[in-house]
Amino acid sequence: MLGVAGGIAAYKAVEVLRGLAESGCDVTVVPTQAALKFVGEPTWSALSGKPVATDVWTNSAEVQHVRLGQNADVVVIAPATADVLARATHGIANDLLTNTLLTARCPVVMAPAMHTEMWVHPATQRNVAELRARGIIVLEPASGRLTGADTGPGRLPDPSAIVDAVKDVLRRKPTNDLAGVKIVISAGGTQESIDPVRYIGNRSSGLQGVELARTAVSRGAHVTLVAAHIHVDPPAGVTLINVSSADDLYAAMHEQNADVVVMAAAVADFKPDVEASKKIKKETLSSEHVTFELVTTVDVLSSLVKKRSGSTPLIVGFAAETADNHDHLLELGKSKLSRKGCDLLVVNEVGSQEVFGSPENCVTILASDGSAIQIERSSKASVADALWDLVAPRVSVINR
Repeated sequence: MLGVAGGIAAYKAVEVLRGLAESGCDVTVVPTQAALKFVGEPTWSALSGKPVATDVWTNSAEVQHVRLGQNADVVVIAPATADVLARATHGIANDLLTNTLLTARCPVVMAPAMHTEMWVHPATQRNVAELRARGIIVLEPASGRLTGADTGPGRLPDPSAIVDAVKDVLRRKPTNDLAGVKIVISAGGTQESIDPVRYIGNRSSGLQGVELARTAVSRGAHVTLVAAHIHVDPPAGVTLINVSSADDLYAAMHEQNADVVVMAAAVADFKPDVEASKKIKKETLSSEHVTFELVTTVDVLSSLVKKRSGSTPLIVGFAAETADNHDHLLELGKSKLSRKGCDLLVVNEVGSQEVFGSPENCVTILASDGSAIQIERSSKASVADALWDLVAPRVSVINR
């Protein structure tokens, strides 16, 4: 069921409907009367291929305000205005949409859209916190151009990203075992400048980190994604922080307060000792051989472990290794886990198969208690869920 509230972003919900329908979903649209001021009933009916439910009195014999919620596999509200968030929080059921929210026992995904002042207002933030505590997935709005000349947080997330969030909820058995958990995830690969044009980097696309963020959001977590040159779009529902170098990543990660920290970013191990202030011209070099003095970059993962107080936050590291065989890979992983001191270490072999940029991954997850779980080659979303399956009970223990 796609609920559409009365905000200017209602026109973007048309693309959400189209994306869900093209993904094979059977969509019933429930617009509020205010939403119909922005997009008319014929549009919703034509794109969904079925009648539009607009009030509790139409087809009353079918008791729609109960049936719609009971039959839905997922309820999506896009846009979710400040008004709808408030009514959903307090159980007010004065139209078909809010009646349906009270009868739905399936996952609910809300994509807020409103002016910045409304989004940051304490009343709205309290309502969002309450909804998330109940297990409702409230995506973080995007930042950008709003109505008129205003800009800021409150923009509806990209429709395709909303569709991806819904598909992730439908992909597996619904769970909100990370509801209310604050998670910070780093993704991508850092770049260490040689001069204003060139840099030392790596092949990380950031896809695994993005899938970790997407699946954590769909399990109810409040996610901050610290992105270092990711090659894929960030998921809907995260707070995005863009960084470039290892030093930038270090600063951003240490500024966050979280229950769980996941260092999935590929941090460059070396950087030039001195960064040239101007582009190095080939014709100015005295030899065809160029030598750079390199120094090691800051160890972000180890620094986060040293900083934490007791067992909080739970810290997950990643290790991309080249190994002679699986036993050698485990040996390298166990050594790194011991050196870094994190709680879990996700180890993948990057020599024998393509990992960077691939939609699939094959990993072994090592734990500080000595246990190890092998995840056979599967989608990076499935790998992400396997990791969250291990994290969720550990966070519950810490939070108690």
